[in-house]
Amino acid sequence: MVPLGDHAGGEAPAPGSASIEAYLRLLLGEIAASPPGPPLATVYFGGGTPSLLTPPQVEALLAALSCRFGLAPGAEVSMELDPASFDQDRLDGYLQAGVNRVSLGGQSFDDAVLAGLGRRHRGADLLEAAGWLAQSLGGGALSSWSLDLIQGLPGQDLGHWGRQLRQAIALAPPHLSVYDLTLEPGTVFAQRHDRGQLQLPDADLGADLMELTWAELSAAGYGHYEISNYALPGHASRHNRVYWSGAGWWGFGMGATSAPWGERLARPRTRDAYADWLAQPGLPLAPDVLTGQACPGMPLDERLLVGLRRREGVHMPALLAQTGLGPAALEALRGRLEPWTNEGLLRIEGPRWRLSDPAGLALSNGVLRELLAWWQEQQEQLPVQGDAGWQSSDAALLPPMHDPAATVG
Repeated sequence: MVPLGDHAGGEAPAPGSASIEAYLRLLLGEIAASPPGPPLATVYFGGGTPSLLTPPQVEALLAALSCRFGLAPGAEVSMELDPASFDQDRLDGYLQAGVNRVSLGGQSFDDAVLAGLGRRHRGADLLEAAGWLAQSLGGGALSSWSLDLIQGLPGQDLGHWGRQLRQAIALAPPHLSVYDLTLEPGTVFAQRHDRGQLQLPDADLGADLMELTWAELSAAGYGHYEISNYALPGHASRHNRVYWSGAGWWGFGMGATSAPWGERLARPRTRDAYADWLAQPGLPLAPDVLTGQACPGMPLDERLLVGLRRREGVHMPALLAQTGLGPAALEALRGRLEPWTNEGLLRIEGPRWRLSDPAGLALSNGVLRELLAWWQEQQEQLPVQGDAGWQSSDAALLPPMHDPAATVG
């Protein structure tokens, strides 16, 4: 919600502080200035540290979204929580404010790993927080919760990772997100890696780690519905599936990206720049700016990337037909990807193309790179029609968004 690096000394403001109140006023102003749309099926509070907000502040944001858009019956309202940032009373306050799903940023149960990652919590904090969530789920106050873990950490081997997975399974979270370590530019990890001081698992060990993840979680009853995500039946993240499907979503707050009709719009990443952006005449969110430039879905390359991350893959003929490409292009692409189909990494089952699980999902980068290279070549041959024929000249003629979502960050 409020990125920690945007504050003097790198310290986060205290919950309920004047700094957060000032940011909240900007955020509420952006929501109020947005063109109205269909009721939201999902809302996600993420980015930075959402739990710096008090429960009444979360309630105010939900009220603003409900006033501007409406919330669909049974809407999924998720909030990211750091185990060190809340207690049971604060959790109860968020649930009373309208949150019904929590994403718990655990990352690891190993205190040494958590210290190396710069996390404030320790394994005991994670276990305690997970206990509160399980109790809220069992009592019906919470509809679901997710635990985030990181694999592929420096020095990690199969034995260590297996123990982490078994600890996670013992907590019985309805949903698990398992991410690879990402080296963001400017971070301590990235600097150590550039100096050759960070030994990350090689590609073979990385694939073995992912296969172990799949084996342990599958045996425990979790379905692998996206490269990094596993869920018990009925607990897949509805919010994530909205934008993986290519549908539109609203995004609010500094650094947030929205695509209500498929066209992406990014906000500035610092407080002052965000305030200036909101204050400019003709706010970029105004309807007169969106009309004439909106499109009913993501560009093909993005739909391929997000679609093939999902277990069900994509309906390839339908996707290509929307760009004006026909059966000949589809057959040419099939031939180009034959090495991956021969290895069993890519499955072509009638019209549906998908990566095999777990091998294809674990080794997806090669397939995705080849698809993007192919699409770049096709774009050079297609007639110029805005975004390869995806744009509409009149936003009023667009069909309503499927399961519209909002991300507040």
